[in-house]
Amino acid sequence: MQDDALIAQAQAWLAEDPDPDTREELAHLIDAGDHAGIAARFGGTLQFGTAGLRGELGAGPMRMNRSVVIRAAAGLAAYLRKHGHTDGLVVIGYDARHKSRDFAEDTAAVMTGAGLRAAVLNRPLPTPVLAFAIRHLGAVAGVEVTASHNPPRDNGYKVYLGDGSQIVPPADAEIAAEIEAVASLTTVPRPTEGWEILDDTVLDAYLARTDAVLAKDSPRTARTVYTAMHGVGKDVLLAAFARAGFPEPVLVAEQADPDPEFPTVAFPNPEEPGAMDLAFAKARGTGPDLVIANDPDADRCAAAVKDGADWRMLRGDEVGALLAAHLVRRGATGTFAESIVSSSLLGRIAEKAGLRHTETLTGFKWIARAEGLRYGYEEALGYCVDPDGVRDKDGITAALLLTELASGLKAEGRTLLDLLDDLAVEHGLHATDQLSVRVQDLGLIASAMRRLREQPPTELAGLRITEAEDLTRGTKALPPTDGLRYTLDGARVVVRPSGTEPKLKCYLEVVVPVATRAGLPEARAKATALLARIKQDLSEAAGI
Repeated sequence: MQDDALIAQAQAWLAEDPDPDTREELAHLIDAGDHAGIAARFGGTLQFGTAGLRGELGAGPMRMNRSVVIRAAAGLAAYLRKHGHTDGLVVIGYDARHKSRDFAEDTAAVMTGAGLRAAVLNRPLPTPVLAFAIRHLGAVAGVEVTASHNPPRDNGYKVYLGDGSQIVPPADAEIAAEIEAVASLTTVPRPTEGWEILDDTVLDAYLARTDAVLAKDSPRTARTVYTAMHGVGKDVLLAAFARAGFPEPVLVAEQADPDPEFPTVAFPNPEEPGAMDLAFAKARGTGPDLVIANDPDADRCAAAVKDGADWRMLRGDEVGALLAAHLVRRGATGTFAESIVSSSLLGRIAEKAGLRHTETLTGFKWIARAEGLRYGYEEALGYCVDPDGVRDKDGITAALLLTELASGLKAEGRTLLDLLDDLAVEHGLHATDQLSVRVQDLGLIASAMRRLREQPPTELAGLRITEAEDLTRGTKALPPTDGLRYTLDGARVVVRPSGTEPKLKCYLEVVVPVATRAGLPEARAKATALLARIKQDLSEAAGI
């Protein structure tokens, strides 16, 4: 776009921007003649997809701001009205990030102005509370303002429909088209009142529902250290643990309360290096049975255990298998579901128990739609253990169920690591790892995917690739998605661009048979070596 056209577009945007902060930012760029800064904000638009919207805060259509949110809300309202929901209820929740409350109130105003009924949660609360509220209140849609575990400068806008699960195609494209049709903010009615601010009744109903994930009279003795990662999980998790009768978690005080700056972590994601350091330090001083972490909007749950002399994070696949084994032992029935990037161990556990198992595309928008779902998980620390209550991942109920499992094992003189050993002997050692590359230039991701498609590897780590699938074509069980899946002799690799971050993500799994517990150290050493070689060979093949 020519400089003059860019300036004109920026000036038109500035004229109707309702936020003094982004008006000041944009006016400064225009006055300074900062064409690069303007181009970075006006060189396109944030794309509304199956994750809704997510991006850096700032002025212009390529940033998250009130103008973008008002357009998104207007598009959602138009979509709902076209589908017959002319006066339906839309529930809105928000986290504690910068601008989250403003975005929630703007959404409520737009919904009210469109003739819909709007209700806003009364304070920053975990995303699963919003997902619960949609079904509990019989809403036609829900919006959660959150960027989950993204960096502090980001925010996002997650959309749910009336079944309480996140949107999937074609709804995302239809909503995106309605957003595109919003010519000007002056055409969007935004009253200053008329929506409901919900009281704690919905939260109380959610907390009452958390009791349902636990077995009656199960042991409740495991002691925990807990970090909310500067997010909104603390008060709800403490209330849920108190209701259940668990010992009160020891808090990582530096990360306990909401702080949109996330001052103690580079990325507020328990999976990121260093994010759990304060929790491990607290555990070394207090000696709990388990360390638990939520991400900032508390829909994910991470766990760490004492392993030898120190603490280590359990992988999402390990927690996924542990919860599955626990539910099987408790007699659960129904479908066990997981995403294609998660460990195949879940399928082995379900098959042995005579339960239906299904794989979906990545994300709980797909997992939550599995027919007859009883339990779903994905390796990125997401677990759905009460699908009738929350049809999404829920870091609060997952923490409860995992602490119940740890309590039961403690009563037997065993640990979570002992149960993982049992599963390895029973089903083979399933070891997973990830090659994740964060980029500044999204073109590098497209280049890597193109290279793998045009020059596909025939083997990795000396293991022959027996099947190579380009998932853009879809499969019998899966709709099309941008990804590649390689099946090897005793291993599996999935490569895909992240849907929420500027990352190329490669998911690796090797399966090593093991006959007895005595053979586990050798099997683990073999698996570790194989994963390292696969990672190196894949990196070379992708040119990353």
